[in-house]
Amino acid sequence: MAISPSNLFYPLPNSTKFTIFKAFHHFLSPPKLIILHSSAFPSPVLEEEPSPVLPLVDFTYGSPNSDFQSLKSDGKNLNQLIREILKDPRTENLGLEYYEKAKASSEFQPQKTTLKALLKYLVSSKKWDLVSMVSRDMKKYKVFPDKNFCARIVSSCVKARKFKLADLLLDCFEFDEKIASFCYDSALRSYNKLHLYSISIELFERMRLREIVLDPGGVVLVMEAYLKLGNFKKVVEVFNKFEEDNVENVENLSNLTQIYGVLLDALGKSGQTFKALEQFELMGEKGIPLNASIYASLIGSLAEEKEIDVVEKLVDEAESKKMLKGPALFLKLVIMYVEEGELGRALDVVKKMKNANLKISDCIFCAIVNGYAKKRGLKEAARVYERLNMEGCEPGQVTYASIINVYFRLALLYKAKIVFEEMQQRGFDKCVVAYSTMIVMYGKTGQLREAMVLLAKMKERGCEPNVWVYNTLIDLHGRAKDLRQVEKLWKEMKRRKVKPDRVSYTSIIGAYSRVREYEACTEFYDEYRRNGGGVDLALAGMMVGVFSKISRIDELIKLLQDLKAGGVRLDMRLYKSALNALRDVGLEMQVRWLEETFGMPTVAAPVDRLVLNGGKYRKQHVFKSNS
Repeated sequence: MAISPSNLFYPLPNSTKFTIFKAFHHFLSPPKLIILHSSAFPSPVLEEEPSPVLPLVDFTYGSPNSDFQSLKSDGKNLNQLIREILKDPRTENLGLEYYEKAKASSEFQPQKTTLKALLKYLVSSKKWDLVSMVSRDMKKYKVFPDKNFCARIVSSCVKARKFKLADLLLDCFEFDEKIASFCYDSALRSYNKLHLYSISIELFERMRLREIVLDPGGVVLVMEAYLKLGNFKKVVEVFNKFEEDNVENVENLSNLTQIYGVLLDALGKSGQTFKALEQFELMGEKGIPLNASIYASLIGSLAEEKEIDVVEKLVDEAESKKMLKGPALFLKLVIMYVEEGELGRALDVVKKMKNANLKISDCIFCAIVNGYAKKRGLKEAARVYERLNMEGCEPGQVTYASIINVYFRLALLYKAKIVFEEMQQRGFDKCVVAYSTMIVMYGKTGQLREAMVLLAKMKERGCEPNVWVYNTLIDLHGRAKDLRQVEKLWKEMKRRKVKPDRVSYTSIIGAYSRVREYEACTEFYDEYRRNGGGVDLALAGMMVGVFSKISRIDELIKLLQDLKAGGVRLDMRLYKSALNALRDVGLEMQVRWLEETFGMPTVAAPVDRLVLNGGKYRKQHVFKSNS
């Protein structure tokens, strides 16, 4: 392979290129013939096979009378040659080989720029093992590239998850205090980006033991690591130590802003909101600049403590400085007002967001709708949804699911269908809660076919039905005495590995009980109990009826004993059912045990409950046990 001087040594002058090459060639390999072309002499006839170390190089030399000095294999020229070889992509793979042979010379001393070029090549080509070799050379020769480059090399190792190599480089760079501080800062930042906060803390402890100075930027990173690990006490300790040593000497005020920001966040999350407020006020006294994230952190902490007056003062202050930003902050304000029953002020938050040209998030919209439903009723929730929707607030998946449930509970089934169709058209077609509500709605109105069609669409769109969906369908088909469909749903539930819960077993036992297949009921009950399931009043009521009808009195008594051990008190219906079953078989002793153990349940006055009938809700008197 022939390499022209213009490619190999550019931009060095011709005479210098020749001198470097011949010195390096003489130094690295046995003498080989070098062909020189000169304007004063004819070209030679002799040719020789190129050297195995360096290829035959064809030079054009201006004149034999040029000022050509004696060749010397000095380290400066060798460093320059290695850098030139590493600079050209066609020859960079030879750079390391020449570097290794150059080290054999006692006169060779690697320069900073040479090590920089070599490390750059090794990292870009991912030759990590050779990076560790170069790090040992740096330690041996006590020669290091500039601090910015060293920091980038450490960061590259961390990003590539070569943590041991990063540690080795940090250990190497500790010979220079300034480089060490810069490199540790880079390592802390890289580990934090990878969320490896525990390693950042280990590095911090290592710096303390080796008395490496942590600059303000590093203090921010260490405090952030402790904050993410939930060690708020340590955040405060690091801040206090920094304040004692450096706070008056910090020139970059943005670092101070970040440090105080992490401190306020830690104090707020640890419940020390008023200490956070004190530090916030001290920032103003010291002239430390504030930013939107500091206001958001402090206002959010105070909002969680329901300090409405202080929150509103800070909100006005931040708004005047145009530092009221971020949906998360506004969500905390809305939740505070909703929980305190100040729903009108929650709507004022929406106005502030619009004035700041901020989009109303789905979480905020949903929080307002649910707040109205809880505090003022379903009708008011529906009104506020429609009002905000008319004002340009766009609902998302969560809000759609909530309002569908509101319309369903208001028996406004046509509105629920309209919203559900709109939700599908906007691409929110994988919401399990919305599907479940619609399936229940179809089932309650006797539209079982529509419910099953919706289940099929749900699965077709990749939305996995949950246990709530299956429970609803099993219960609805059980009430319709469609055991074939009940069995199909139960098997599908098991096949999809949806674990049945107590409601699942109650629904399927109820389905078989309605068609008087009591043996199947006991099989499902035994399976449920074997899996560690507990018994509530609904399931107990069914099984008392089943056991009494098939005369399994021993199992009935065991069920009653389990209820007593679990602290479950019987309602009037269950009590009478168990009492009659025991009297029918003449077990007077067990009758007395039941009366003494559970006593006579009291019955409360009838209450009005809304029951869906013919697509409309109607009032029905229901007697409710006080026990």
